[in-house]
Amino acid sequence: MKATQNHSIYDVIISGAGPVGLFVACELALVKCSVLILEKAEDPISPLKQLPFGIRGLSAPTIEALYRRGLLKDLEIHKRVKNPHQNAGQGARRQVGHFAGIPFHDGDIDKSQWTYRLQGATDTSLISEIQELETLLARRAEALGVVIKRGLAVTGFHQTADEVTVQSGDQSFKGKWLVGCDGARSVVRKIGGFEFAGTEPEFTGYTAKVDIADPEKLSPGRNVTPIGMYLQSQPGYLMIQDFDGGAFHSSEKPITLEHIQEVLRRVSNTDVTINTLHIATTWTDRARQATTYRNGRVFLAGDAAHIHAPLGGQGLNLGLGDAMNLGWKLAATIQEKAPESLLDSYYAERHPIGVQVLDWSRAQVAIMKPNPQARALNTILRDLIDTRDGATYFAGRVWGIFTQYDLGGHHPLVGHSAPNFELEDGTRIGELMQSGQGILLDFGMNASLKAFASEYSDQMKYVSGRAKEQLGLSAVLIRPDGTIAWASDSDPDYSELQKAAVQWFICNSGIKRKS
Repeated sequence: MKATQNHSIYDVIISGAGPVGLFVACELALVKCSVLILEKAEDPISPLKQLPFGIRGLSAPTIEALYRRGLLKDLEIHKRVKNPHQNAGQGARRQVGHFAGIPFHDGDIDKSQWTYRLQGATDTSLISEIQELETLLARRAEALGVVIKRGLAVTGFHQTADEVTVQSGDQSFKGKWLVGCDGARSVVRKIGGFEFAGTEPEFTGYTAKVDIADPEKLSPGRNVTPIGMYLQSQPGYLMIQDFDGGAFHSSEKPITLEHIQEVLRRVSNTDVTINTLHIATTWTDRARQATTYRNGRVFLAGDAAHIHAPLGGQGLNLGLGDAMNLGWKLAATIQEKAPESLLDSYYAERHPIGVQVLDWSRAQVAIMKPNPQARALNTILRDLIDTRDGATYFAGRVWGIFTQYDLGGHHPLVGHSAPNFELEDGTRIGELMQSGQGILLDFGMNASLKAFASEYSDQMKYVSGRAKEQLGLSAVLIRPDGTIAWASDSDPDYSELQKAAVQWFICNSGIKRKS
C-alpha cells in the first residue's frame, strides 16, 4: 500500500492521548502552537481508566496546575467519591494518606510548618480518575484547536536538524518537535534510542473487581501481612501485592478467578472465596528512568520517561508535572520568545524530581517485603509517622508540598510554587495565570518594576497591589508554570531580577539569554 503523506507541518506532534500528552497539548495550544496528537487506541473509554481501577490521588502541584489553567472547577469525582485506598475514619484521626501502607492522619499534620501555603491555597490532595482527567483535558485541547487522531499508533520516526517525520502505519506526519507521552512501553523512547535505567521488580500487584462470597473474612482497608499486602474497599474492589519478584506479571499469563483466589488466600491467610471475576490487571514495582529526556527534537514525558510502583499514586502527578514544565518552554522556543537552550532546563528540573519519586517508591517496597528486616523497619517508621513532625513530613512528601527546583536564586522562595496570594480586591494570583503568561507581582506599586515588566509585555503580566498575606515580600517574578523565578523582601535587586528575566524570557528590546 502506498504511504500517505500529510502535508501540514505541525509545531509539535505528541504520541499518546493520555492525561500527560493532552496536558502538554493544552499548554502548547494555549499560546497558539499547532499540535497533533496520535493515539493508538481507537476508543478513549476504558473500564481500567474508571473508578475504582482508574482512581488516582492528585497532589498539590497537580491541583495547582489545573487551578492555574481554569480546569480544577470542572473536576467532579472528588466531590462525591471517597478514596477507596484509605480506611474509614472520622474526626482528627481520619486517615488522609499512607507510606508503604502505614497511614498518616489529618489531625497529626501541622500545616503551619508549610510556610508558603497561604489560607487561600488549593487542596493538598484530591482524588480523580484517569477517565475524568482525559475527558476534561481532551475537551480543552480540542477547544484550543489541537488535532487528535485516534487509532493511529506511532510506528517510526526520523528527525533532521529542522523537523521530525513521524510514521503511523502507511501514513506520515511532519512536525518541528515530537513528544513521547506513550506510556511505560513507549515506542518513541525505544525508537529514539533512550536508555531506560533502573531496578527490577520485587512483586506482582493485582487490581481486580470481583464478587466475594464471604467478604467479612477480609479486614477492611489496606493490610500489610507477612506475605504481602491486600486492600478491600468499595464492595468487590481488591488490590493485592504478592512478592514473587514480578514473575506472574512478566509471564503474561491470563488472570483467572482461580489464580486471583489462590493469591488472595495466601496473602490474606484466609479461606475467602471469590464467586466472580469481572475484570483484573497486574502491575509491578519495576523502577526505571530515562537517562535523558531529550534527543534532538524528541522529548519524553510521563511514564515514557519514568516508571515505578503506583504506591502513593505519584506517577500521574509526576507526569503532569513534566507536562506543565515542558509545555510552556517548548511553546516559548517555537514562538522565539526564548532561546532553544531554555529546553535544557526541562531535564535539569524534572529529572531530579523523578529520581526522588522513584527512590520514594523503592523505599516503600523495601519496608513492605516479607522478611524480618523489613518488618523491623516498618515498626520504626510506624512510630515515626505517628508523631506530629513525622506525619507532617510524610504528608508533605506524598502531596508534593516540598517540591522545589534548583534555580540558583538567593531567596528561599525561588524554585517553589507561587503562593496563591490574594490581592486587596479579592483577586487571587492563580486565577491570573490562565493565559499561560508569566507574572511580575509588585506589592509596592513600584514604577521602576512596571517599566521593567513593559520590556517583556508579551510574555508577562505586570500585577500590582497589596496582598492580604505577603510573607514579607515586596515583589516576585512568576514563570508561566507558576514557579517563582525571583523574589525580593525589600527594595528590589534589579541585577538579580534582570538575571532571572533573561534566563526565562526574551526581552522585547532584544535582550537574550546567553546560550
